[in-house]
Amino acid sequence: MDKIKLYRSVILKNPLFSGMEEEELRKAVSLLHGRSQVYRRGEILHHAWTRMECFGLVLSGLVQARSDDFDGNSMIMAEVQPGVTFGESLCLLIVEDSPVYVCASEDSEVLWLSVDGLYGSREEDVTAMQKRFTALLAARILSMNNRIQILSKISIREKLMVYLSEMSAASGSSVFRIPFNREDMATYIGANRSALSRELAKMKREGIIDFHKNTFKLLKYSE
Repeated sequence: MDKIKLYRSVILKNPLFSGMEEEELRKAVSLLHGRSQVYRRGEILHHAWTRMECFGLVLSGLVQARSDDFDGNSMIMAEVQPGVTFGESLCLLIVEDSPVYVCASEDSEVLWLSVDGLYGSREEDVTAMQKRFTALLAARILSMNNRIQILSKISIREKLMVYLSEMSAASGSSVFRIPFNREDMATYIGANRSALSRELAKMKREGIIDFHKNTFKLLKYSE
């Protein structure tokens, strides 16, 4: 099956490949030694404390980057949706001892890519991909800063407002869907699940937000 043809619209969502014509896209994926692999829900894509040989681009499904604390509690570092990459920095820097592991939170397909093709050549197409990869890393840093903004807040309401505001801005609408169930949402923002549910219900009663399952609407900002 021609994976590039099948998932072309998804791949083009990523800044590493955005705007490319089909032949250019094929050449870029080939340059990065692209290969796809299917994973079942719960399957580990990358184990902690091992070197990440390639970084991934999610073609379908949902993938989570996680890390366990000293007490064995799992923390969600990132929820990776179709068209989004993960593991770029770990792959580029050849990190041997990262505590981060990656798992499929639902049946997924991933396009694995290698940075090896970006180095050792001065060809024009390689230079162009190097620039795109650098831009991708810069965007990842901004994304990490957004996560820090959430975790730095003290109250659950503050954490929620930052997170929900970011999701609203990303969707370009006051109505949007989040990729988490309540348990994963609590883990992501660094809160207790029961306390999170209580705060969501309270914010809904106060007319700050409205929601049904994973669909949210921002009605107004809390003071």
